Amino acid sequence: MKLGAFSVSLSVKDLEASKTFYEKLGFNKLGGDEKMNYLIMKNGETVIGLFQGMFEGNILTFNPGWNQSAEPLESFDDVRVLQKQIMEKEIALTKEADANTSGPESIMLTDPDGNVILIDQHV
Repeated sequence: MKLGAFSVSLSVKDLEASKTFYEKLGFNKLGGDEKMNYLIMKNGETVIGLFQGMFEGNILTFNPGWNQSAEPLESFDDVRVLQKQIMEKEIALTKEADANTSGPESIMLTDPDGNVILIDQHV
């Protein structure tokens, strides 16, 4: 099962303060839009998302179809294929993808400790 690029999506109280903090740790802006209350930051191969007012708690995020620099991959496991594989393993989803579509879509699940996992395909 190829889940794609990995990042941690952090729910932050003050986007500018968080941006400044992570810049001091060597992270640089990779994407996002401060006017839309989110930034994607990168340090080496490590990617974090900073999200203000969008969700509660932190989320483990996988992006099928992307490498760690958010560049499209030629070959990847579509989120609908991943959904089928996950469901076959009897893991419950909290959000399912429409299996009759193609392109961007997402699914969500929660691990045994309550950690939310988002598999978010952008291509």
